[in-house]
Amino acid sequence: MALKESPLIGFASSTMAIFSPKKSVIVDMVMVQLLSVIVTLGVIMLTGSDNLSSDTMAYLVAGLFGAFFMLGSIYARISSV
Repeated sequence: MALKESPLIGFASSTMAIFSPKKSVIVDMVMVQLLSVIVTLGVIMLTGSDNLSSDTMAYLVAGLFGAFFMLGSIYARISSV
């Protein structure tokens, strides 16, 4: 006797696929967040450079460097796999 496939089986498998993503999806999401941080910090530095103090600019440059460093380390791990 063959089991009938219930519509809830498809719903359950879809829910599991959404709430337990593969690692590549999580890595992609982290990379997108780091890219958005880089773009945001760059735009802030370009548009507000005449109004920002030197301390604030130093923090922005340090944040930009840190974001580039983290993005480079993630990309290096991805490319080595």
